[in-house]
Amino acid sequence: MAFRMESVHAREVLDARGWPTVEVEAQTSKETVIAQIPAGLSRGRHEAFELRDGGTRYGGRGVKKAVANVNEIIAPKIVGRDFSSQSEVDKLLIDLDGSQEKRMLGANAILGVSLASAKAASKALGVPLYKYLGGDEACTLPVPFFDIIGGGKLAGIPMEIQECILAPTGFNSYSEAVQASVEVYFELAKVVRRRYGNAALNVGDDGGYVPNIKKAEEGLSLIQNAVKKSGYDEQFDYALDAAATHFYDVRTRTYRVAGRKMSREKMLSYYERLVKHFRIVSIEDPLFQDDWEGFRECRRRLKIQIVGDDFFATNLGRLKKAVEEEAANAMLLKINQIGTISEAMEAGRYALQHGYGVMVSERSGDTEDDAIADIAVALNCGQIKTGAPARAEHTAKYNRLFRIEEELGPRARYPGRKALTRLH
Repeated sequence: MAFRMESVHAREVLDARGWPTVEVEAQTSKETVIAQIPAGLSRGRHEAFELRDGGTRYGGRGVKKAVANVNEIIAPKIVGRDFSSQSEVDKLLIDLDGSQEKRMLGANAILGVSLASAKAASKALGVPLYKYLGGDEACTLPVPFFDIIGGGKLAGIPMEIQECILAPTGFNSYSEAVQASVEVYFELAKVVRRRYGNAALNVGDDGGYVPNIKKAEEGLSLIQNAVKKSGYDEQFDYALDAAATHFYDVRTRTYRVAGRKMSREKMLSYYERLVKHFRIVSIEDPLFQDDWEGFRECRRRLKIQIVGDDFFATNLGRLKKAVEEEAANAMLLKINQIGTISEAMEAGRYALQHGYGVMVSERSGDTEDDAIADIAVALNCGQIKTGAPARAEHTAKYNRLFRIEEELGPRARYPGRKALTRLH
């Protein structure tokens, strides 16, 4: 069944960090939909190009150029035209840009229209977004990975590791998993306050607490303590987002962690100790984003989920190379890293078909757009990471998943540890 957008209009709005971002409003014959585009601070070099205005306005972060590209270049090409699929829309956008990394129109402009068109099509067809993108088989609610202690580029504390993460893998449903996780988050506030004082309850860009710690093991210990005090213990596992590129020195080929310089070998030994002591099941970007040999070695030695974020940048070409070389075994999926919904879904499906895990993820400069919740269910990937459970841009996604769980009823599946065990 074909769908048509009667109008498309972009505007500049603010994301959760207070930076400008692109919002696209599309009108179908039935109703209006809105898509808002996230932005990342911890960005890898292989991401699609995010078009900013430069100059002094908003400190150079304005997106008026991207907005104009939607309104003046893209909209005239798609308004009033019948489309039979999402891939048809996205191919038009890619061809219209015609450059590597979407540098002509900007990935933020292109993604705004791509996401708005996906939402418009789902409304026109009378199906939820997850079903439009994933078909009748879309029924898996993802395990939510909660960043509840932040560091690195997303927080002003000495700890270089970017996120210490709580993973509710031992529950029977999404609702139970979120309830327990929120209870642990509340308990963690008490643990942190007692040890570090009220100032430690400030939060980083992803909503995680930011006590003045230097090492990931300190953060993991705090979370572990909160889990035990909450009475769950064995029902939670733990994870890290190292974002190691951001504390890697290309010149010396060393990492700077907790005041020490570490070689790749020392970093791997460090991770091995953390995995053994804290029941860590997943580490994101443990090494520099172009260390292919290192990502192969991580997969071989650590025997857990090794997630590529900056390493993959949701790029199918890099993913195919990794599959061939057996580097990493999971991909973080961020829709704005690649710039269209079709390309993101294609990369996600390829990963799953080749035995790699997929964790759908927000960005640190996110919005209240909840589309990634539907994308996670559409892929049946079983994993999502969308920040601590106490900020509107995060709870929008969690609340959308509550609604999807209710809508699916008995068909709703929560994989728990099975989302990860097939990768080991």
